[in-house]
Amino acid sequence: MIVKDVSAPTVETLRSDILHHLIYAMGKDADHASVYDWRMALSFAIRDRIVTPWFAATKQTWDQGRKRVYYLSMEFLIGRMLEDAAINLGMRAVAREAIESLGQDWRAVVEDEPDAALGNGGLGRLAACYMESMATLGCAGYGYGIRYEHGLFKQGFDHGRQVEAPEDWLKQRHPWEFERPEVAYEIGFKGGVEKQGGKSVWHPGETVIAEAFDMPIIGWQGRWANTLRLWSAKSTQIFDLARFNHGDYAAAAEPEALARTLSRVLYPDDTTYQGKELRLKQEYFLTAAALHDIIYRHQAAGLSLADLPKYVAIQMNDTHPAIAGPELVRILTDLHGMPFDQAIGIAVETLGYTNHTLLPEALERWATYLMGAVLPRHMQIIEAIDAWHLRNNPSRPHYVGIVKHQEVRMGELAFITSHKVNGVSALHTELIKQNLFPELNKLHPGRIVNETNGVTPRRWIRAANKDLSYLISDTIGDVWEADLDRLGELEKHVEDKSFRDAFAAAKHKNKVALSNWIGETQGVKVDPAALFDVQVKRIHEYKRQLLNILQTIAEWNEIRTNPQGSYLPRVKIFGGKAAPGYQAAKEIIRLINDVAFVINNDPYVGDRLKVVYPANYNVSMAERLIPASDLSEQISTAGKEASGTGNMKFAMNGALTIGTLDGANVEIREQVGADNFFLFGLTAAEVMERRKDPEHARHAILASQSLQDVLQMIAEGRFSPDEPTRYHGLVHNMWHSDYFLVASDFDAFRAAQAEVDAAFGDPERWWRMAALNTARMGFFSSDRAIRGYMADIWGTESAL
Repeated sequence: MIVKDVSAPTVETLRSDILHHLIYAMGKDADHASVYDWRMALSFAIRDRIVTPWFAATKQTWDQGRKRVYYLSMEFLIGRMLEDAAINLGMRAVAREAIESLGQDWRAVVEDEPDAALGNGGLGRLAACYMESMATLGCAGYGYGIRYEHGLFKQGFDHGRQVEAPEDWLKQRHPWEFERPEVAYEIGFKGGVEKQGGKSVWHPGETVIAEAFDMPIIGWQGRWANTLRLWSAKSTQIFDLARFNHGDYAAAAEPEALARTLSRVLYPDDTTYQGKELRLKQEYFLTAAALHDIIYRHQAAGLSLADLPKYVAIQMNDTHPAIAGPELVRILTDLHGMPFDQAIGIAVETLGYTNHTLLPEALERWATYLMGAVLPRHMQIIEAIDAWHLRNNPSRPHYVGIVKHQEVRMGELAFITSHKVNGVSALHTELIKQNLFPELNKLHPGRIVNETNGVTPRRWIRAANKDLSYLISDTIGDVWEADLDRLGELEKHVEDKSFRDAFAAAKHKNKVALSNWIGETQGVKVDPAALFDVQVKRIHEYKRQLLNILQTIAEWNEIRTNPQGSYLPRVKIFGGKAAPGYQAAKEIIRLINDVAFVINNDPYVGDRLKVVYPANYNVSMAERLIPASDLSEQISTAGKEASGTGNMKFAMNGALTIGTLDGANVEIREQVGADNFFLFGLTAAEVMERRKDPEHARHAILASQSLQDVLQMIAEGRFSPDEPTRYHGLVHNMWHSDYFLVASDFDAFRAAQAEVDAAFGDPERWWRMAALNTARMGFFSSDRAIRGYMADIWGTESAL
């Protein structure tokens, strides 16, 4: 079959294709089409241009017998796809002209697309960036995830409290996917294991079908496309007609309802046994479906399972898919008769593990009784892997291992079943070696490597910040999108006042747009000339949104105490969701909203300070906030943030960072220069030392009159007059625990914010610093990160 070349359409041909899809795919004529209809027709017309390179890349990979990379992740936070695809195909201008020639508003059409609810935060956005960079670099690969019907949740606020509602992104047709009903695997749970002829045979008590939905991911300039394959759970028994005919309608639909539960919600609340069971089932569902698919593809190519590591690299994105080791061993031994030692050897050579956290609670641990109940054969294999590792490493300390204290430690399982374990920033990787897995690191020297995170400049500068991208291209040419190191060429222009003025003008235009959006959606009038101070990320105690809002209260109190003083106008913007069962994080959200209500309605403060917290932070909101930000809050307790990627996006877009020496902040500061970074706070080593003092919180609070005043105002109900005792628990925790050292860093944080005010009050200095941030951020491209994975972990080369 000859495929027509549709890669470079004219306005006329694209317009014709849009009208074709409007009529024959959407069943509408132009006079009666809604914005949704136009958006779908445009999406299909652009998708047509992706299919050709997608097919060609797949065929080339197959024909050349190339090694494939399989990226397993519970999250792929891909955001809107329409404009991103048009940019990577080099046809955004053509697409805009075509749709506007049909009487439609380009921005209205693009923004009609819902964000795909496939992730929560940095983990999922990183996976999305990596999929785009793999396609850009011609790294043959597949992403594997779950097609969540309702994602994490849609966040709303009710009197300041977070409320969760289901995401509804799939209530409309998703134009970027292709359903593959012929690609389906039966996945089992529970049941029992018996020996038959010397072999272990697992008889699952429950089964579901994993059905595939494929999304093509197109790289820069449309030269290569990979596949993101998402699994949807279907029932093996769709409908019990006998029960239905007897009037038991709910019971008749039970099998389908139970199956759909698996792919309904990302990260179900696991504070109950049922929640834990569902989450473990989800992780196995994703991993088992992916591994069956990988093995099928490998054998379809006529390749031996003994050669799996030569043709397959599987990357586990955090511990969620860590069951991949036991599942691969099960497939090789139970289903294909391979000896155990050979099977585990192949698994180790094939698997890689990316660690994203040093937090003990985030390194998953499953009770052995839960693992044994849900995955009985895997529990046996996990114990066998643990014993195998001990046999081969007799010097392993007694307290080290996968199964300890009636728990399965998924971090240790992922480490032991992988040939490479990588951290995601230089500091984080060293902490993995020293603090997280020190004994395993000694047993396996060289297994831990560093691959500092990166983000794609195509999405996070070119698409999100058009005016800045135009300025960059006008200054150094159009080569930087695929070679971000070329941003360094901007540095010689920073001393040119006309360049700095243009840089500032681009930022101001973004701030005006954001100010208008805030006014329209939040009902808060903000001055675009004010400093836009932004902290957007998952709400967690270690990320210290609490420190930020306490400093905000201190600033408000100072303005009220001395209203005649000179104050730099500032807009504090928060964004992010708390896990449904994370009560401390939800309390912080409510405090931020309570404080915002008081400050924004205080006539003594006026425009000098505003606090804004838009609900339901997602990729599309980030694309509004990041280009308009002046100050990026990266203030986690040192030693807790693995890397961060938001810090990179902000700095690329000319926002200055106020932050601790944590995660990739360390490397960002090294790249942009200490003079262009507002550093404060304890180091990771100092944090550990400070915690040795059980009275550290009290000592820090007593040393800071400002913090005492802030805590007193909260305790007396200044921000919760309807319920004065609302935050007594939070204040008590500050005085008596403060594990994340908010009090210890409070005064240093306030001092750093004063330095920010001084810099912003000197426009020449500020815009020089901001421009240098953009010019020096080339290292943080996800293309650089993926090249590192290809060379250091996956053992693969570009097909381009």
